[in-house]
Amino acid sequence: MDPHDLTAAYALDALDPDETEAYERHLSQCEECRERLAELNQSAAALAFGAVAPAPPARLRESILEAAAAERTNVAPLLRRRWVARGLAVAAAAAACIAVGLGVSLSQSSSTRTFTLMIHPDRTAELHVSGLPTRSGKTYEAWVIPPGRSPRPAGLFTGGTDTTLRLRGTVPQHGVVAVTVEPAGGSKQPTTKPFFTAST
Repeated sequence: MDPHDLTAAYALDALDPDETEAYERHLSQCEECRERLAELNQSAAALAFGAVAPAPPARLRESILEAAAAERTNVAPLLRRRWVARGLAVAAAAAACIAVGLGVSLSQSSSTRTFTLMIHPDRTAELHVSGLPTRSGKTYEAWVIPPGRSPRPAGLFTGGTDTTLRLRGTVPQHGVVAVTVEPAGGSKQPTTKPFFTAST
């Protein structure tokens, strides 16, 4: 198949490993495909970010809320306007609910990977990741996507057993945090489909 015909499939991360490797070699020498890929990446990212995570099962929610109550010092509250007047206990429960949603959406893709996004009251955030393999010549890149705006780079990490990344800047309400695989050194915009997204 003509490598030029693989650009759309590459943008959607739909190529097998051999095709991906061959296409990336072609991409390094073809300006036309790089320009086309840049155009398609915005559309591919929009498709991924438009997905709505399923509601968590009631029992899973209860078990996480119980754990949050038992270890309250380890829970960073996520404050939203309607919860501010209700105090820190309700805010901690809200943060636990967000963790429940993340656990459900991620359990569908892999039981060996875990992602925990902690958003502090000042909207700074930390992403804790475990179980991601290191990839030669590649890096993992976190993105913050404000509502209706383009993704902005929020940090790089290499994977491994356990990684905690403090995201650059702040995470807006109703935004999205995502992770993609990028070339070593990172990218200014996502070049692959996110394999992790979380609405904030």
